[in-house]
Amino acid sequence: MPSTFFGLHIAGSGLFAFQAANNTIANNISNVQTAGYSRQIANIQAAQGLRVSTKYGTMGAGVVTTSITQLRDTYYDTKYWQNQSKTGMYDRRLYYMDQIESVYRDDDATTGFATIFSKMFNSLDSLKNNAGDANFRNQFISDAMNLTNYFNSIATQMQNLQKDINDEIKSTVDMVNATAQKIALLNKQINSIEINGGYANELRDQRALLVDELSTIIPVEVEEYPVSNSNYPDMYTGGTNYKIKVNGQLLVDTYDYHELKYTARENKINQTDAEGLFDITWAETGMSFNPTALAMSGRLKGLFEMRDGNNKTNFNGKIGTGDDAFGTATVDGKTVTTVTLVDPSVTDIKNLNIAQEGTLTVRGNNYNYSNFEMKKEIATDGTGAPILDEDGNQTYTYSYTFTLERELSTIEKGNMAGKDARIGLSIDAMGVPYYMAQMNEFIRVFSKTFNDLQRGTADNPGLDLEGNEMGTFFVAKNLTDGTEYDFTEDTVSSYSNSYYQLTALDFAVSSESVRNPSRISTQSKENFTAGQDRYDIAEAIIALENDTSLYRGSKASDFLRCILSDITVDTNEAKLFKENYENIGYTIDTQRQSISGVDEDEEGLEMIKFYNAYNLASKMISTMAQMYDKLINETGV
Repeated sequence: MPSTFFGLHIAGSGLFAFQAANNTIANNISNVQTAGYSRQIANIQAAQGLRVSTKYGTMGAGVVTTSITQLRDTYYDTKYWQNQSKTGMYDRRLYYMDQIESVYRDDDATTGFATIFSKMFNSLDSLKNNAGDANFRNQFISDAMNLTNYFNSIATQMQNLQKDINDEIKSTVDMVNATAQKIALLNKQINSIEINGGYANELRDQRALLVDELSTIIPVEVEEYPVSNSNYPDMYTGGTNYKIKVNGQLLVDTYDYHELKYTARENKINQTDAEGLFDITWAETGMSFNPTALAMSGRLKGLFEMRDGNNKTNFNGKIGTGDDAFGTATVDGKTVTTVTLVDPSVTDIKNLNIAQEGTLTVRGNNYNYSNFEMKKEIATDGTGAPILDEDGNQTYTYSYTFTLERELSTIEKGNMAGKDARIGLSIDAMGVPYYMAQMNEFIRVFSKTFNDLQRGTADNPGLDLEGNEMGTFFVAKNLTDGTEYDFTEDTVSSYSNSYYQLTALDFAVSSESVRNPSRISTQSKENFTAGQDRYDIAEAIIALENDTSLYRGSKASDFLRCILSDITVDTNEAKLFKENYENIGYTIDTQRQSISGVDEDEEGLEMIKFYNAYNLASKMISTMAQMYDKLINETGV
């Protein structure tokens, strides 16, 4: 049988419940502008009924607040995190594509390629009619140096941009590690509270906000499930396991976290790469972390794409299987192994951009090389007869021999034979290496054509003003010791005097021509005796300005237009995708906020509802107090 004052207990339970509800609403309204805050509700249910010795048998015992929990939908959280990683990736791509576009700017405010290139040919046109005038020669040399300086400047800016991206990669990895550590600490604090029966709503919001931030950097897979008691599987422990995976690898494992580590590359991948570019591994295991994998996204992938993007043109081939696939060499008194690659992806020196000393990757294993040599041989059939193409022209086979930095074992050679080999990764993005390679290609083809015309042929060489055979006009300047490569060797190797050495960074006019302007050829030996006004070579060189065979089927003067078209396509693509994912993210977040966000009007209605309920419960206590007063004080015998 309930006590006489049981009614007061019931009404009092209402007061406590509605007060808790109003306090929760007050907390929601106070945090309406707090980033990452999720709306909380007081969960109220009827108290367990009390059995009484009366006809009706059971009497309600009032109301009880079972918990105060946050409203959150994991479905929308997951969708939001997936979308944020795409947004972050295209955000970084767009930012650095804008930077690349500004490097190649050519407008009224900036003197760019088109102006410089045209001016050089105008000077050459003036020179052809005034071959004996030193002033016209000096003017042409000055304009040619402006062209080489232009490419030097652009290449330096691009290399500096690559360094900036590399620095951002470093800070981004530090941010991932710091965020993972914070999440692991929050997991511990959350479990400490919830194992003891509480609900760590605010800490859960902090954790979710960190995952929001992390999802813009890397794609995250979040998994949370209850901690079970092996002896009592159905027992509720209150604790949860919370795991975050990145491309299948654990980043956070409840209280533990696994750091990423950035390490400066021992060797370059591309010939014009900046020194000290970072690769990422898992700190504990040393396993490689590939941010550019197909399953990856996020700001980190966008940064790597812009720093290392080669438009899927990295060097690759197959290790040979014949007796000559492996050899030995002596380098600095040390015996090392040479490895020959067949079916290489690069057979033209204009496209050869691998580093002089680098790393060859075979079956996931890295082998450092100290030198390479490209070989070009006449293709023959089984009888030794040359193989001709459809037009009856001689065909060739190409191979590369790499001198490794150590001697391979017999087992290693067996494992490598016939296997695919590569240098660097194939990255489907036009980043800094791609644009550097495009400049190198144009410079090599243009310089070789220009120099060949200047030199003439063995039977009819080009002659300078003094009647001497012309040397090399455009050279590659060794940036270490100042010496010059004049491309007199046919052999292509790491340190040969070939056009492989020529890049946008070291493009220069020969010091001999700068010191002595007479060392420019405008006419061939055949026409030299006819006087200085004959300019057959100068005329042939002038035609290069509109030659469509030098670069991508466009006129040489349209080089920058080709580059800017690439930039425009990539920039517009990044901008379009970024805007699309931002719009999708806004839609998803709106749906997410409709559940977990605090709406002031809704909270106002809830406040009035519980305020009225609180007043009624108070009035009930007042009414019952009067009843008890009448019963106790005014009813007597």
